[in-house]
Amino acid sequence: MITIDGLNAADPPYLAELDKRCFAIPWSEKAFADELTNPLAHYFIARDGGKVIGYAGFWEVCGEGDITNVAVDEAYRRQRIGSRLIEEMIKAAAERGLELLTLEVRRSNIAAQGLYRKYGFEMIGERRAYYADNREDALIMTRKF
Repeated sequence: MITIDGLNAADPPYLAELDKRCFAIPWSEKAFADELTNPLAHYFIARDGGKVIGYAGFWEVCGEGDITNVAVDEAYRRQRIGSRLIEEMIKAAAERGLELLTLEVRRSNIAAQGLYRKYGFEMIGERRAYYADNREDALIMTRKF
């Protein structure tokens, strides 16, 4: 059974491995470990039994939420796990009274853009040459509450 809960001290190595499989510029194990003590960070971990299969997180800054990443293991995609993670972030942001959630997404990542639009995110701008690996532009998408 797939569950979603919070980040715990055992998660950073598994999240770093998942990031390597999902992103061209993955976060390190240390970066995830640092999030455990970051008072601005809110993370949601998808698990299949004890196995980490996805995560999403945001930083809460000045009444706004900045989504850091949404990742789902390739073997578990198209099973609504990404949707469930986004729903958890939206719920948490609303409960905290945040004004909005915002994120950057690669211009080429059409699937992710569609998922975000499904949850009310709209493109509000772009960041030219945002990604260091290939200088791809990022679209800025925001969901207001």
